[in-house]
Amino acid sequence: MKPLLEIKGLEKHFPIKSGFFKKTTGYVKAVDGIDLTVYPGETLGIVGESGCGKSTTGRTILRLLEPTAGEVWFDGKDLAKLSNEEMRRMRKDVQMIFQDPYASLNPRMTIRQILLESLEVHGIGTAEERKRTVEEIIEVVGLRKEHLDRHPHDFSGGQRQRIGIARALVLKPKLVIADEPVSALDVSIQSQILNLLKDLKKEFNLTLVFISHDLSVVKHLCDRVAVMYLGRVVEIADKKTLFENPSHPYTRALLSAVPVAKPKQKRERVILQGDLPSPANPPSGCTFHPRCPHVTDLCKTQSPRLQEIGGGQAVSCHLVQMGG
Repeated sequence: MKPLLEIKGLEKHFPIKSGFFKKTTGYVKAVDGIDLTVYPGETLGIVGESGCGKSTTGRTILRLLEPTAGEVWFDGKDLAKLSNEEMRRMRKDVQMIFQDPYASLNPRMTIRQILLESLEVHGIGTAEERKRTVEEIIEVVGLRKEHLDRHPHDFSGGQRQRIGIARALVLKPKLVIADEPVSALDVSIQSQILNLLKDLKKEFNLTLVFISHDLSVVKHLCDRVAVMYLGRVVEIADKKTLFENPSHPYTRALLSAVPVAKPKQKRERVILQGDLPSPANPPSGCTFHPRCPHVTDLCKTQSPRLQEIGGGQAVSCHLVQMGG
């Protein structure tokens, strides 16, 4: 099957400026050369600690942040090379659900105006057709028509996220990037939004990139999972393989921290030493080596490449690739 989204060597570096003349003295390598593929109809999860570059990856794919280097192939076009006008037209097919639903909704506009805006910008349908589309989508996400004439501050966090989802889906996109869409919500509301996304994925035949730091949420929703550490993908596999047979030491540490109700057997808790290094000054060799319990001299000097080890599972680890 041909991928819907193919990312090759994507980088996003932010300049560090200092001194009176604000000279560039270095770069924060938020995304440092990642390769990913997303196939039509699947949900790819991107997970990792805060500061690993997950959200920056999502925003760079959509060119809300301009990429420093790399290619983002979507539906046969490299988004990184499109002009602003071409990218504006392409946004009809690629939409985003943001982490904070309140910050992403214009407080001065009614919900009807917010949803109509996208349709009007892209010139979709007549005025009557747009009105009907907006009334249909608001009910699809679990709200009522009378909610359309209210403002964002009249709603709870969960309802606002439903509105954010409606805004993303009103254009019937091919790809939706969801950036931590439930992390700002109460736990009681999170499951409702996740189940809604799962239902909408089937109904609209969506392809979804789901960004989260919560592995239990990813397990519930995703088909494949990419684990990021310090701007790079260190492991990628289908959900079943990743959760049952994680290969990278960082993935094992993340999974060991996921709480499980009534585990059948006692699990070994992997506790990482130290903090996440600064992306402005990443360690030499394998960026994970200062915290890795299995570090070797090779790890300190040579950066491992992401290599497939079988069954669609790819790992960036010298020890795993040498059969250790």
